[in-house]
Amino acid sequence: MSGVATRKIVHVDMDAFFASVEQRDDPALRGRPVAVGHAAARGVVAAASYEARRFGVRSAMPSTTAQRKCPDLVFVPPRFEVYRAVSAQIHAIFADYTDLIEPLSLDEAYLDLTADRRILGTASATAEEIRRRILEETGLTASAGISYNKFLAKLASDQNKPNGQFVVAPGRGEAFVEDLPVRRFHGVGPVTAAKMERLGIRTGADLRRQSLAFLQHHFGKSGPWYYAIARGEDDRPVNPDRTRKSSGSETTFASDLTEPEAIEAGVAAMADKVWAWCETAGSRGRTVTVKVKWADFQQSTRSRSLSEPLASREALRDVSRLLVRSLYPPTRGVRLVGVSLSNLETTGAAANQLALS
Repeated sequence: MSGVATRKIVHVDMDAFFASVEQRDDPALRGRPVAVGHAAARGVVAAASYEARRFGVRSAMPSTTAQRKCPDLVFVPPRFEVYRAVSAQIHAIFADYTDLIEPLSLDEAYLDLTADRRILGTASATAEEIRRRILEETGLTASAGISYNKFLAKLASDQNKPNGQFVVAPGRGEAFVEDLPVRRFHGVGPVTAAKMERLGIRTGADLRRQSLAFLQHHFGKSGPWYYAIARGEDDRPVNPDRTRKSSGSETTFASDLTEPEAIEAGVAAMADKVWAWCETAGSRGRTVTVKVKWADFQQSTRSRSLSEPLASREALRDVSRLLVRSLYPPTRGVRLVGVSLSNLETTGAAANQLALS
């Protein structure tokens, strides 16, 4: 990095965003285990408060499972229009500090603060001010990770959650990742982590000991990425103009699923996340794809292209459920489900969503 200014990258992540908004707006919910979603038999948890997470309640979990884990769980219907409005407030705060904002979802974004527009001296001081303003203006807490690249900043934002921040200083990236489990690394999903563990790779230090040739042999084109992040290296820019050709979301379950109700609950939750992005970006899509990864790591996908873009969240849910039902009866357990929407078109409302996109 000699001769090049060290970048100052911040990853801001709201704390239990959907559930925290509900607790903010209804004081009776504060301090209680809250799930955003519906308690119906076919319901699914879209988000869980920290109080609920202590019982093992997680997003994409069937509501019936969540209720068994936490009998006192309070279900609150999602209000995506409110979450989008709060997200717009948060992004407006970001824009006071930099033009280089890369949103990842309604509740998290990368900021490149290298230019130090407000002359606060350090990215850490800037992150503190941003978090303070978010709390003052929205009543919600955020956590932040500060470092010299995106990979390290995202890892760092988890270190002191909730309502905290953590700095990985220049030159400290390799030491920071060496003791972390590879399961925490962005870009290493549960299936890949399990494969790494079978190869004796459990921590960043284990990963760093592998040669590039070894990683390419076992992980193909992802090998160079794993080689770099084991050394705390990531050259990706913060890209505010990233054009999305599709929107997708997936989740890996804590244990393999065989019951259609649970599988469809996961699919519905992923469809909801995709639709939330579409609403934010002012986009609609015509092609729905559902991905299923089975217990033996084999993968199945089903797609359907429509003559017109999908007009509602419920329509996306319905098509996604129909696609996953084409794989029934499941002959193996399901490890992962994903939903994506492609052939995107911009709606007329996109201009009004500019602060978010």
